[in-house]
Amino acid sequence: MPGNHFPISMRHMALVASLIGATALLSGCNAMKRLSEVGEAPKLSSIDNPTQSESYRPVSLPMPAPQVAESNPNSLWRSGARSFFKDQRANQVGDILTVVVDMDDNAALANTTERSRANAEDLGVPNLFGLESEFTKVLPETIDPSAMVGLSSNTSNKGSGTLDRNEAINLRVAAIVIQVLPNGNYVIHGRQEIRVNSEVREVQIAGVIRAADITSANEVQYDKIAEARISYGGRGTISDVQQPRYGSEVLDIILPF
Repeated sequence: MPGNHFPISMRHMALVASLIGATALLSGCNAMKRLSEVGEAPKLSSIDNPTQSESYRPVSLPMPAPQVAESNPNSLWRSGARSFFKDQRANQVGDILTVVVDMDDNAALANTTERSRANAEDLGVPNLFGLESEFTKVLPETIDPSAMVGLSSNTSNKGSGTLDRNEAINLRVAAIVIQVLPNGNYVIHGRQEIRVNSEVREVQIAGVIRAADITSANEVQYDKIAEARISYGGRGTISDVQQPRYGSEVLDIILPF
């Protein structure tokens, strides 16, 4: 019905208006922040306890049944120790260890798909207990009982895609043990900020590691981290130029063409 288009159009307009309003508000806040830093280098964020953040949630994973620790009172060697006198590896909340990220990832993928299909169906009733002559009483007079229904369809799809990716990251980040799980695994979190002129490079890493994967040098490889979250990016004048404007991002999302 023509009358049904008006409410739908109004809803769409209200949605677009709300998106534009929210974008304008966000853009205004960021614009004011950027204006306040004109002529100055980007400020580094403060060092905070990640467990005190509003978005922080303690990690909860399936745990095995607790095991009773065995003590050897007559032995000078402790199980799992790498040092005769003391284990220098991180083993409790607040301890620091080094995460080594040495990533050299290459991926190449090519895929081509082509599909075609043709269907044809014919249905006729030339004889039906002598009642075929009665069809003209309820159907058009030109009906042919031997060719009452005819269906046909033809579809064709063709697609191709290629992917060629090359990523290389080589860095070392100090992380803090922020939680010890019941089975002895450690939850770690590390963040590093480096400011060069007017650009701040940010590195963040988080995940779960096993105590056995920590080397004697108190280091752990990134591929030993379960539920790893590694972020490498930046903010500043260069990143600001590379970032598309908020209006462009909103239009890319809502425009159907």
